Amino acid sequence: MKQAQCITILGSTGSIGTSTLDVLARHPGKYRIHALTASSQVDLMLAQCARFSPAFAVMVQEEPAKLLAEKVKAEGLSVRVLWGPEALDQVASDPQVDSVMAAIVGAAGLSPCIAAARAGKRLMLANKEALVVGGDVFLRAVQEGGALLLPIDSEHSAIFQSLPEDPATWQRRVQKIILTASGGPFRTRDPLTLKNVTPEEACAHPNWVMGRKISVDSATMMNKALEVIEARYLFGMSPDQLEVVIHPQSVIHSMVQYRDHSVVAQLGTPDMRVPIAYGLSWPERITSGAQALDFHALSAMTFEAMDDPNHLLRFPGLQLARETLLGAPGSCAVLNAANEVAVEAFLNKRIRFDQIQHVNRGSLDSMSFSAPLCLDDLLALDSRSRVKAEQIIANLL
Repeated sequence: MKQAQCITILGSTGSIGTSTLDVLARHPGKYRIHALTASSQVDLMLAQCARFSPAFAVMVQEEPAKLLAEKVKAEGLSVRVLWGPEALDQVASDPQVDSVMAAIVGAAGLSPCIAAARAGKRLMLANKEALVVGGDVFLRAVQEGGALLLPIDSEHSAIFQSLPEDPATWQRRVQKIILTASGGPFRTRDPLTLKNVTPEEACAHPNWVMGRKISVDSATMMNKALEVIEARYLFGMSPDQLEVVIHPQSVIHSMVQYRDHSVVAQLGTPDMRVPIAYGLSWPERITSGAQALDFHALSAMTFEAMDDPNHLLRFPGLQLARETLLGAPGSCAVLNAANEVAVEAFLNKRIRFDQIQHVNRGSLDSMSFSAPLCLDDLLALDSRSRVKAEQIIANLL
């Protein structure tokens, strides 16, 4: 009998983490959970521990960890509770672990991703920042550790499924990669009214159920900007080989156009359990729990060019991705940090929706830095970028 795959889930209480657990629950005996990690949702983490019996539960902060430990003891669960960044690295690189689902939102997930990569894990990457911030530093850790890197974002999973099996042939056979974007909740909104957008409106995505930060990123299309950067590092394409088209129905998740102009696309219902199941089982496939695509029920599939003047006004952040890819090494890390700060400020109603772009652009234009060579360099640049973003926000108030 084949031994169960041992898994650590970084960010188990978020939308990707809970979807991963849903998929795992459908395959008892095939997978074993080594560790679950979370930021602050103690009660949900307790429920996950009770159901899935991990060896470790890790909270980012000490106080939530203490509270969780008390509740774990009261429930009589045999789960060891840890806390802090070092604990995240520990459960991501533990020798018992075969696979790591990296679903921590933001730059906080960079260190455990690098730890897993250096330890040669099967690394299922749902954390864009590992590549956006980590860039060549992260890819070097993957190469040196012999890790298997599998993309979980729906778009990048679709691209991975549409590419030839041998990466050595990608540059020779592929003309370009086409990432699809839903356009979010403001695809048809008058750009001049975006300054009035509320956090509640920005988080109401028409197709996907996601956390608040990534929902805002989808509304600004900064999510797609970060995905362009991620695709550059994942698939080794130049920026001019990466195209974005708006596809409101979110049925085609992304496409690959070959040198002969044939196009291979991956289709499916907008359910993150599909790419999660593929990452867990690759190169095989397992049931995901998602509904099958019903072609008879589909409305017409439509596409819109990103160079439409109104789209350029609605989604100015996409241009920043191309600029950072062509800019100095480390520019992508600056953009990511500034955007995290700006989105948090918007969600807390400190700045307007349309000012997120102002903070991002201002941070990029005013930061000076040298190329980061290691994790400490990346974290220092991330920290400095956040300070700069906060300064720009303070000047807006």
